[in-house]
Amino acid sequence: MTADRDDERTLPPAAEEFLDTLRVQRRMSPHTLAAYRRDLQALVAAAPSVAIEQVTSADVRRFIARMHAGGLSAASLARRLSAWRSFYRWLGQQRRVAANPVVGIRAPKRAKRLPKALAPDQAVQLAAHATDGSALQLRDRALVELLYSSGLRLSELVSLDWRHFGASGKQAASASWIDLESRQVTVLGKGRKTRAVPIGSAALEALRAWLPARARIRDVDERALFVSERGGRIAPRSVQQRLDLLARRLGLGVRVHPHVLRHSMASHVLQSSGDLRAVQELLGHANISTTQIYTRLDWQHLATAYDAAHPRAKRK
Repeated sequence: MTADRDDERTLPPAAEEFLDTLRVQRRMSPHTLAAYRRDLQALVAAAPSVAIEQVTSADVRRFIARMHAGGLSAASLARRLSAWRSFYRWLGQQRRVAANPVVGIRAPKRAKRLPKALAPDQAVQLAAHATDGSALQLRDRALVELLYSSGLRLSELVSLDWRHFGASGKQAASASWIDLESRQVTVLGKGRKTRAVPIGSAALEALRAWLPARARIRDVDERALFVSERGGRIAPRSVQQRLDLLARRLGLGVRVHPHVLRHSMASHVLQSSGDLRAVQELLGHANISTTQIYTRLDWQHLATAYDAAHPRAKRK
């Protein structure tokens, strides 16, 4: 096994204690913990001959410069610095370091990219695609409709139960579920914040077609709304693959992943209503500044339409 792989597998005791603190005290999700672990592994790999408690600000600047030169994006560098900063803050609280070597160090400025969104007719074509009545296609239709209807994150979609379940045995009560009678989906989102989002009529129809087919699947998961052919809760990667396959089969000409449908819902609701606060609530954004990116997307759409249609907008 290579040394690089050894670095990827092992962390010093202090880093493992920090991750345990995040898991137990801050109750971070496995996905977030895995991201912290990767960032700490990168720190260890960058300083193979220096104890992690002895890393200096000059070391951190050198690590970031080297990673940037190696092609790591500004967003990834910012996330990595944030993880390191949190780790050294915790070490300071434990009195294992005298100062935080990451304080004051910033990642290179990232380019402001607008989220990708489908045109309304593309989104409708994807959501309303015809099915052959098989369980697999009914499931795909329902999950696409729900993604576009309610703007769910992929992690929120796959964690949904088909109804609310109370605590039973070793299983906790449902954290995320659909309620067809109330026409809403309740999800546990980022920051472990719960929000309720309406389900549109088309998504309701698709879900009502899927649930009887789901019940006929052998060894089906008792709770999971969306399951695989074998009956287990569907994996995020499977959703990504099915969406990509569907978009290519329909000839949309664009690559589609779950977050594209979330962006599309937000953009289309904002274009129709102009209500930024409502879009913020639907998406579960803690800060409205995060939602404001959709106003730029809406403006980009209007500017493109203006340039294409107005006789005095076209340059010779």
